Amino acid sequence: MQKICVIGLGYIGLPTAAVFARAGFSVVGVDVNKQVVERLNKGEIIIEEVGLPEVVKEVVDSGRLRASLEPEEADAFIISVPTPIHEDCTANVDYVRSATEAVVPYLKKGDVVIVESTIPPRTMDDVVAPIIEAAGFNPKEDVAIAHCPERVLPGRILIELVENTRIVGGLTPEATTKAANVYRQIVTGDVIETEAVTAEMSKLMENTFRDVNIALANELAKISARLGVDAHKVIELANKHPRVNIHQPGPGVGGHCLAVDPYFIVEKAPEEALMIQLSRDINNSMPDFVIEQIIKLTSELKEPKIALFGLTYKGNIDDVRESPAIEIVEKVLANPRYDVRVHDPHVRDEQVPFPLVSFEEAVKGANLLVVLADHNEFKMIDKNVLLSEMETPVVFDTKNCTNLEQEEGLTVYRIGDVTGLQAIAVKPINS
Repeated sequence: MQKICVIGLGYIGLPTAAVFARAGFSVVGVDVNKQVVERLNKGEIIIEEVGLPEVVKEVVDSGRLRASLEPEEADAFIISVPTPIHEDCTANVDYVRSATEAVVPYLKKGDVVIVESTIPPRTMDDVVAPIIEAAGFNPKEDVAIAHCPERVLPGRILIELVENTRIVGGLTPEATTKAANVYRQIVTGDVIETEAVTAEMSKLMENTFRDVNIALANELAKISARLGVDAHKVIELANKHPRVNIHQPGPGVGGHCLAVDPYFIVEKAPEEALMIQLSRDINNSMPDFVIEQIIKLTSELKEPKIALFGLTYKGNIDDVRESPAIEIVEKVLANPRYDVRVHDPHVRDEQVPFPLVSFEEAVKGANLLVVLADHNEFKMIDKNVLLSEMETPVVFDTKNCTNLEQEEGLTVYRIGDVTGLQAIAVKPINS
């Protein structure tokens, strides 16, 4: 196998294309975004991922990777496009459907079609296979059709694409093996073969497991706020049990996986997926919990100046998809009483619909600093800058990540410890 066509050049598709090209394959990456295609053909990228700019430049310069607006004939087609949710929280597989339809004119017998996009159970059987069959192919004999979900952590994608175990599920055992062999040429971890629907469900349950456990931690934070308990101390002590590992609470769950994938299961089995739906409800409630604390803290101030730090769903990346921080910022901005400054060193202006400012601009004269992402830059905030620049040095750390501690002149609250939370006092005019 010599040539691979990757459909979708986003956070997963582009690194996947780059890794295959680095391994010696001829790779064409396809995207509907003309800017992405033009930039990639210059060896440039518009997403942030450790090590990716260097690898992309290397494989583009070598001619092993190029970008196009249209698919081309290849030996294997890898579909890596978004699968968002509709307003009713059902899966939107339109991009997967469109991508499959786009590659059909370039298919030939013996080709491999792999969907990496996270999809609801039976999507390979009920959506992808019928499209290929309608084009005149026998989807169980002429073309090897399989699902191989991505399982990577942003910030480590280039490493985990190679080292992580991959799950490959085909419509037939022969298709499974043929697709698995594509990955065995670049993956050092295990490549496990199974059926398509099992592969689909395994990816969904990986992220659902994490979502449910985060919900337990977030519910603990809300209970602790009611009872006046430090949830972080509770977690620390409970986790000393050898078989207990409670997650940390936060402002909500974001990203294209954890905040979306559980709904794909709920959609297919709503009467059975009760815990999964409840966990989604709990995690979705956390932005409002954060807003409630902001309102309490600023209730005594006429026009509070609030610095909001961090927009991504996790630290040290530029990905704002489904980020609870975005919801929090938009709700705070919607309150005309607040003077809001937003800062995130990893996010570009064009990614968000509101202005961003520097660290210095955000904290100057601020009454409250709210940390919404655990970027490294926020873990080591200089307390002396806050003491000298903020009007009232009060910090609400929703990620429990800063090095700041309560001391004279500096008040620090954390997402799981709002015990004794008091409204910020108005400074006397002559202070």
